[in-house]
Order: sequence, then C-alpha cells, then structure tokens
Amino acid sequence: MNNAIDTLQTLTVDLGDRSYPIYIGSGLLDQPQLLTPHIPGRQVLVVSNETVAPLYLERILKSLAGFQVATVILPDGEQYKTLATVDTIYTALLEHRFDRSCTLVALGGGVVGDITGFAAATYQRGVHFIQIPTTLLAQVDSSVGGKTGVNHPLGKNMIGAFHQPRCVLADTETLSTLDDRQLSAGVAEVIKYGLIRDAEFFGWLEQHIPELLARDPQQLTYAIERSCRNKAEVVVADERESGQRALLNLGHTFGHAIEAAMGYGAWLHGEAVGTGMLMAADLSHRLGWIGDIDLTRIRTITGLARLPVHTPPELDANEFLKWMAVDKKVQAGQLRLVLLTDIGGSIISDNYDAEKLRKTLDTFHREAQAR
Repeated sequence: MNNAIDTLQTLTVDLGDRSYPIYIGSGLLDQPQLLTPHIPGRQVLVVSNETVAPLYLERILKSLAGFQVATVILPDGEQYKTLATVDTIYTALLEHRFDRSCTLVALGGGVVGDITGFAAATYQRGVHFIQIPTTLLAQVDSSVGGKTGVNHPLGKNMIGAFHQPRCVLADTETLSTLDDRQLSAGVAEVIKYGLIRDAEFFGWLEQHIPELLARDPQQLTYAIERSCRNKAEVVVADERESGQRALLNLGHTFGHAIEAAMGYGAWLHGEAVGTGMLMAADLSHRLGWIGDIDLTRIRTITGLARLPVHTPPELDANEFLKWMAVDKKVQAGQLRLVLLTDIGGSIISDNYDAEKLRKTLDTFHREAQAR
C-alpha cells in the first residue's frame, strides 16, 4: 500500500448533509482518489498564487486529468485579499462559462482559501469548493470551518460569507517549502487551541515547539490533527459563530487592529494574532482571571515560537481602540473580547474594566517604544 495512505489521518466535520472530511498526511497531492470523489461536476477552476503555483499546481492538474480545468494565479499577499481580486475569479468563471455544478479548488495559504471560498459562496449564489491548504496556518485554522471573505481598508474580514468546503486536503509535505516566518505564524494558531480549550495540548506544545519549527514530520502531523480536531468540534457546535465559535478569535481583535493599521501584509496574520494573544493574556491577568505563572507560560511559548512579543511602536492606545472598534464582535457599540480564565479556559466578555484594557494597550505601546 502507498506510504502516503498508510500515514493518512481523516477527521470529519459533522454538519449533517454538509459534512466533509479533513485529510491529513504526507504526499496527498498525488492521491487523486482523495480529491476527485468530492468534485460533483466536470468543471474545475484551480485558484492559486504566484508563490505556490510553480511548486504544486502541476501535481494538482495531474490529479484532475479528465476534468474541464481552468486556472487563476493571483498575486501573493494579504494586501490582495480584496473584492477586486475576487472579481478576477468571477471573470475567469464567466469566460469559461462555468455553471452551477462547477467546483473551485483553493491551492495556497489562508488568503487564497478565503478569497476562493468567498468567490465560490457568491458565484451563481453558491458553487462547490475544495481547500488544499499549503501553509501551517491554513492547515490548522482557516481552511476548516467555512469562513470565507476579504478585507476592507477600514476593517479585516468585514466582507464575507459562511460557505463550507466539500473537503480539506492538508498535505504536510507542502510545509517543507514554507519560509520560517510563515511557519511561526502558523504555530500561533496552533498555540491558540491550547489556550482556549485544550490545556493538555498546550503542555505538549511547551515541550515540542522546537520540533515543529524544525519541521519534524511526525510532530507536525500530530499538531495539525489535534488543532483540526479542536476546530471541528467548535464548528460543529456553533457553525455560524452565535456563541462559542467566537472563542477561536482569541487575540484576533488586537491582531486585526495591528494588520489594518499597519497596512495588510506588513504583519503576517499569525504574527499579529500571536501578539494579540499576549495582549489578551495581559488583560486577563490585570483582571485577576489568570495568575502570574500562566502569564509567564504564555509569554515564554510566544517567544519560543519566534513570534513578535511587542506591538508596532506607532500604535498608541487611542489608535488601537479606534481600529478595534471596527470588529465583528462589537455589539450595540460594546467591544466584546475573548479573554482567558485559565490555560485551556476562555470566555467572550464585554464585562471587563475598560481602564485595565487601556493599561494593557499603554504598557505594550511603552514597551514597544523602548525597544
């Protein structure tokens, strides 16, 4: 039997008739029997970017032999996650006369997945799509759960739709070509699962972060599988983020403010989330919800993952609050934050001391300027 199949792990996101598998393993790009059963029609549009396409597009096209296939190659970068970029996908679909039975395949990181998913959600009011994530961040987070969308200059991911893929194909071999900065950005989202709901996993990560950064195949596969299992459980319980799914946004309100304020692409999403999680932990500590030891553990693992531990020095408390106000978790003018009650425990709260939030923002600003 093929070694790739021997090591294959399969999880299921159980959403009734919209359930789908997550395949995790090495060499999966060369296993058409995993991909093609999830393509109901004959028309397939593969969307990738200028970085990923030269590495992996030919292998996907080989797996799609026999289908009517077209491709769109996007520029690479968060700054291109816009409605204008989505329009290039619509144009290709229309030029090739793709109908409602078509399938879009997202081959790339989180930006490609989000854009392609949004195009699929809105083309002819919804067509099929498949996620083939090639970054760690996309494999453990953005490819699972059906959140799609694009950015606006005034706010990140403010335009989008929920649209579940038909399958997720996470080939761990693609991580071998990921640069170190992107790898660390993905580790931020892995750490997040330990912080919000899986204390045992957090403890495992404290011991194994160096092996993840060294791209140890066995440890990476375990981290991806455990992260996807955590996310799948949350998505099944709250697909449309009416409750507990918002916990997956730990650090994101702070992080999105950094990304938007600095210009999309200046900070990687995972870098901004890593710093945002530190800020959420700092506020949780000021509120008395976590202790000194937990805060130290969070600071230590963030540094171990080679993630930024300081905010941009240009962003003072007032600037942060301005950008944080443009957030999907704002309700009736009140900013809700994901905060920690323990390592492995989290809540969504608008019942926090606003002055302590400002102290957190002031402290990070002061430390950033002192560097």
